[in-house]
Amino acid sequence: MSTSGEVLLSQYMAQIRHDVDLALAEVATYSEGCPQVLGDAIRHILLAPGKRLRPMLVLMASDACGERSNVTMASACAVEMIHTYSLIHDDLPAMDDDELRRGRPAVHVAYGEANAILAGDALLAQAFEVITRCEAAAELIVRCLQELTAAAGPCQLVGGQVDDLQAENRVGTAEQLQKIHERKTGAMFRVSLRLGAIAANATNEQIARLDTYGKHLGLAFQIVDDLLDEQGDMQQLGKQTGKDTAQGKLTYPALLGIQESQQLAADLIRQACEQLEPFSETAEPLRQLAYFVLQRNN
Repeated sequence: MSTSGEVLLSQYMAQIRHDVDLALAEVATYSEGCPQVLGDAIRHILLAPGKRLRPMLVLMASDACGERSNVTMASACAVEMIHTYSLIHDDLPAMDDDELRRGRPAVHVAYGEANAILAGDALLAQAFEVITRCEAAAELIVRCLQELTAAAGPCQLVGGQVDDLQAENRVGTAEQLQKIHERKTGAMFRVSLRLGAIAANATNEQIARLDTYGKHLGLAFQIVDDLLDEQGDMQQLGKQTGKDTAQGKLTYPALLGIQESQQLAADLIRQACEQLEPFSETAEPLRQLAYFVLQRNN
């Protein structure tokens, strides 16, 4: 990526993060029916500084396919809320037992395990509510809900997490690892792009291409994530490193080695960008984002 391209992407991403942060702050303001500790636990991680990669994909997909609609920002908030719920639950002692998230104490450390579970539960439910409340045709809202519930459900996000846990301290294969992460990580990447495209009234071909882009991008993201856990800096990452090896996790560096994992991630990014060829310059942010994912250090 050229220096000018990096600057433009940085500005574009900064604007999206700003817009998403404002929208999330609004939806995370609760009435008196919500206990104070629950609202605080939700905001502790939801509003913490983050990459906002999944909502970014929603907005970039809408931009690539034409224009944003009311459903675009609602979907962006919804995918970030589901992602945050999954992080809160993943950090629990019964799961990955992490104490640091986004540079802050994990929710279960700051507010206790019970409140962490309930904060995750609340975010999952509210994610769907956010979409139902936006002003759009009922058919569009139902379609978006169908997409999101499938991606967050037992055969995708949750199923991938279960298989990831069951693979600990076992000998696995590259095929098994890919199937885990196509669901655990890839499902939310793919649905983010699909929701953004659907919100922009995209064609079936555009949706299919963005879906394939998301499949490759999500897998590359996970490989880089595995590499960062092996080689990254805890201060830059905002979370603990070396946990995967300590827990006997099935990872790409452990299975393929560092160099081959790096090459596989680069190949996946190239394949992802090939899917964007029929799009106009409006898809340029998605191209640049793919290389950002490959080169990221947090």
